[in-house]
Amino acid sequence: MKNTNPIFPIRSCRGPIPTGHGGRRAFLQAGLAGFSTLSLPGILKLQNQSMAQAAGALNPSTDKKAVIMVWQPGGMSHLDSYDPKPDSGSEYRGPFNLIATKVPGLQFTELMPMQAAIADKMVVLRSMRQSAGGHPAGSMQLLSGDPDTRDKPKPKYPDWMTVSNYLLAQKSVRQSPLPAYVGINPPLEYNGPAYLGDTYSPFVVSGNPDSPTFSVPNIGLTNVDDVRRIGRRLTLRQNLDTLERSFDHARELAALDEFESQAMTLLTNPQTKIAFDLSREHPRIRDRYGRNSWGQQLLLARRLIEAGVDVLTTSLSGPLCGRVGNWDDHAVNQHVFDAMKFRSRVYDQAVSALIEDIYERGLDKRVLVVVTGEFGRTPKISYAASTGAGDASAPAGTSQPGRDHWPRGFSNIWAGGGIQTGRFVGSTDKRGEDANNRICGPGDFLATIYHHLGIDSAKTFIKDFNGRPTPIVDHGKPIPELMA
Repeated sequence: MKNTNPIFPIRSCRGPIPTGHGGRRAFLQAGLAGFSTLSLPGILKLQNQSMAQAAGALNPSTDKKAVIMVWQPGGMSHLDSYDPKPDSGSEYRGPFNLIATKVPGLQFTELMPMQAAIADKMVVLRSMRQSAGGHPAGSMQLLSGDPDTRDKPKPKYPDWMTVSNYLLAQKSVRQSPLPAYVGINPPLEYNGPAYLGDTYSPFVVSGNPDSPTFSVPNIGLTNVDDVRRIGRRLTLRQNLDTLERSFDHARELAALDEFESQAMTLLTNPQTKIAFDLSREHPRIRDRYGRNSWGQQLLLARRLIEAGVDVLTTSLSGPLCGRVGNWDDHAVNQHVFDAMKFRSRVYDQAVSALIEDIYERGLDKRVLVVVTGEFGRTPKISYAASTGAGDASAPAGTSQPGRDHWPRGFSNIWAGGGIQTGRFVGSTDKRGEDANNRICGPGDFLATIYHHLGIDSAKTFIKDFNGRPTPIVDHGKPIPELMA
């Protein structure tokens, strides 16, 4: 594939981003089914404590801060969404018309009419920039602040979600039976806990929440015999024999202790099932989000945050993206403009519903919503032969347009969090190639999220594998326009 990026090499990304496996992470990726591995002593030890938390446990403090991050794996085209350049020339400009938004001077492409109608409830940051051209390094830069531009098989630093989970856990004993950090089909490919250990990894909910058969198994059990039966299936010690071959023994013991405690609370607290039960939502609300995977993921995200989850991530991927299941719109993958049209209705509806719902339910001061990918797409359109037919892709061998990886200038959107909305921050040049005003980097992105959660990133250090105090943000500070 021809490299249209003058600085960063473009990698051929011909399919969905792979999902990582291994160790306790594999338990989490399997959803709650892994809770059958609980030791019986742990179940008996925690049963009474968990049941005692049931009354009022899903009524979190109204001033407790929370974050929902909606991730676009592969990187969304900023030119075909939030930062259109109608005068950039045919080599750059997409086919979409511009539409006015509710914010004077702010235009989106015609693909985002519902978000345009509520633009007064968001801030569009048009000047994000990082320096990594690959998916792994780009994701690690934005989610953990790692400045390395090389793609690595696993992260060197913990991502902001894990860090937040860890730091919030140090502040107080958790009152809610729900995990502090939940991922609904989350981005797990290129980020993780690194030296914090799997104790602070997300509680993963997998599958399509819109499916009639969707369920989160083994939560809210009230029958003691059922709980005992689950505990007898496999002892914790049997699992440790396998885990010891791959992980540090002491660290994983601590992780599994925490995992066991979390699992037991979910198993025995009858209130936990309510938070995950989308059937309790009015049909009109479910329709507003969209009766599809993305819409119901974001509705479940709002529901869990409202019930007491502090950090929630969800990835908009899979069949709704097009043939390759992500936003990586190289020409070899799919027709970039057909792909944007294919996914835009569902995306626009789900995101606008989430933002609107946050404000309507009075969560806008407490809950910050961030929608982003690891980078944007090349302003200059490239052409290559399709590698296969499918949704938003012509038959194999057909020349079609695409946009490649572009970290030098891209957009993301922010809502809630008590910030002053109804505006846009920063800009890119006339072709959308480089952020040229109010440039914001990964450190600024991270510091802004930490600030909302009450974490002073300039003064917070965590010990790494060698015991060295490591800053959670090595460079950057909160973006003033995105601070309450």
